[in-house]
Amino acid sequence: MITSDILRAKYLKFFKTKNHAVIEGKSLIPDNDPTVLFTTAGMHPLVPYLLGEPHPAGKRLVDYQKCIRTGDIDSVGDNSHLTCFEMLGNWSLGDYFKKESIAWSWEFLTDPEWLALDPRLLSVTVFAGDENAPRDEESASVWRSLGMPEDRIAWLGADDNWWAAGPTGPCGPDTEIFYWVGDGLPPPGSNKGTDPEHWMEIWNNVFMEYNRIDAQTLKKLPAQNVDTGMGLERTITVLQGKKSVYETEIFQDIIRAIGEAAHYTYGTDAGKDMSVRIIADHTRASVFILGDQKGVLPGNVGAAYVLRRLIRRSVRHGRKLGITKPFLAPIAEVVINRFEHAYNELAQNRAKILEELPREEERFLETLQKGEAEFEKLLPNLLKNPQKVMSGRLAFRLYDTFGFPIEITEELAREHGLTVNKEEFDEAFKKHQELSRANSANVFKGGLADHSEMTTKYHTATHLLHKALRIVLGEHVAQKGSNITAERLRFDFSHPAPMTPEEIKRVEEIVNEQIARDLPVTMEMMPLEEAKKAGAIALFGEKYDPVVKVYTIGDFSKEVCGGPHVERTGVLGHFVIQKEQSSSAGVRRIRAVLEPHN
Repeated sequence: MITSDILRAKYLKFFKTKNHAVIEGKSLIPDNDPTVLFTTAGMHPLVPYLLGEPHPAGKRLVDYQKCIRTGDIDSVGDNSHLTCFEMLGNWSLGDYFKKESIAWSWEFLTDPEWLALDPRLLSVTVFAGDENAPRDEESASVWRSLGMPEDRIAWLGADDNWWAAGPTGPCGPDTEIFYWVGDGLPPPGSNKGTDPEHWMEIWNNVFMEYNRIDAQTLKKLPAQNVDTGMGLERTITVLQGKKSVYETEIFQDIIRAIGEAAHYTYGTDAGKDMSVRIIADHTRASVFILGDQKGVLPGNVGAAYVLRRLIRRSVRHGRKLGITKPFLAPIAEVVINRFEHAYNELAQNRAKILEELPREEERFLETLQKGEAEFEKLLPNLLKNPQKVMSGRLAFRLYDTFGFPIEITEELAREHGLTVNKEEFDEAFKKHQELSRANSANVFKGGLADHSEMTTKYHTATHLLHKALRIVLGEHVAQKGSNITAERLRFDFSHPAPMTPEEIKRVEEIVNEQIARDLPVTMEMMPLEEAKKAGAIALFGEKYDPVVKVYTIGDFSKEVCGGPHVERTGVLGHFVIQKEQSSSAGVRRIRAVLEPHN
């Protein structure tokens, strides 16, 4: 039987035979990208290179990447949706294109030396064309030449088979590969277009051949890239002949541990099975977030709130299974043991995971008990409402008085055939800054960072700031995170105490002195160890490829970084620190802006 460990190894080995360089997967927390909270796809860390930056490892790349997506959180527990998942990916940066990409996908899937899937159980989709771009006849032609029957090729529109990083920028058609999950062999004429229920997507090959200038204008890119992603969990599901990702060895030990905590045998009650699956997914996701090399702690905004929501939802479903005491730590141990060989940061952060997870769990158990008791008191009157709607005011009172999250209120309401007036809740909640689903809806589909002129300037300014802080405060200062928009930079760094006004002023002065010197910004590629010996700063705990980019700013700063950067510091403007404050224990945060030169 092919396990997930074997699949990872086979995938890397296969693409090494096609002259791809194996690169390390990156953190779940993206650098300098305000458009997303997490790394949402395997391509996310490679965005600068897909936009034209040269990659230190070359033009053909392959890796496996941990990802978090919360857009489908309400679908978690079905056969295929997960919050935390792994993507196997291979890339061509201006090298090969459709013919090779499709042929290699087919070879890896069907060749007896690799996955040996039955070709009769595979189907594909290709772009049908629209007013902006033509039908992708080239991809369809390649599929036909490989033996794909015509009735297994579904021609679908842009909603299904067009990948775009955002409203502008790189984009193009994709071709998706599906596996039959129905009984027996698929009937003639069956494909994703005619019978979507019985076909599970396992691989997506994106062909970035256009640059979108505006809503009506596409231009061919000078370098055409390939970006592919194979879902590890879904592929293992079909390789093992299972109907659900939760039936694979990836989840079996986790599900067994949940069953032991709940004194429940998985597979005996559909409703309880759903709760077990949700706990399994959410606990795994929480472990990966807490154990990440840039991991966040539970909180009330951004990624920290997503983590808090995942933990709280696990606790809520634990109570549905009859678990009334803290139970997540032993399950987290199972997750760590299961994945630490592939993601060694989980082992490195074991103590942190096993400390923070039960702390948040215990905090929420008290909240949950009070909130559920109050909801039960309200329920008889709510059920008398002919519209079956719970007012937003009541939902907000549960939050305001008991700390009861709106998501849990909505979940409880659904279980009793009720809905919540979310608009009314949002109106009452507008002064609060917690993450809402509306915020998530504004995230770019492809997770593309903003690489505008101003964000590039701010990116370079963070290097100057980092070095200035080390000069003023000491060599113990290390970057702990950053977030850059076109309006400002936010920089987190290790330091045990608030900065004095004099220290803040001196840091500002040093940065502005380097801007006034109009220093050149240069880039070299070199082995990581050589970069460190040359004095380049590298982020502690970050996973780097063997060959890295080193950006040098005159005689002032040298850092390992992916870019992009300005060519000279003189274009940056005047650097102003607006605020210095605590971020977390032992970590300070600076917010700064670049103002035009007078």
